[in-house]
Amino acid sequence: MKKVLVTYFSHSGNTKVVAEKISSVLNGDLFEIKTVDTYPVKYNLVVDQAKKEFIAQYRPKLINHIENFNEYDVIIIGYPMWWYTCPMAIFTFLESYDFSGKVILPFCTHEGSELSSSVEDIKK
Repeated sequence: MKKVLVTYFSHSGNTKVVAEKISSVLNGDLFEIKTVDTYPVKYNLVVDQAKKEFIAQYRPKLINHIENFNEYDVIIIGYPMWWYTCPMAIFTFLESYDFSGKVILPFCTHEGSELSSSVEDIKK
């Protein structure tokens, strides 16, 4: 039996709901990716900040870390679609661990842009 970790970054709460359901169905551990600096609540403000971070390829600092990451075989990564890819916090997360030999399964919440370039960006 493979050990599953469901990770997610959620701004509005939609991605969190999906991640919790996946974790429940697969009996996986749940980990919320949280940034040191919080994002604005108002839609237009968070869109502006996400755009600035994307253009600068900024990597926000995270406040939490997975101590036993090596124990997991399958890593499910959830995120909202921001500027046709993952939020920059997801890239910080991806660059913080060694994913060698792990199965990575992404999912995203969006308003019609589907996975856009996020899967290719995760592969990089």
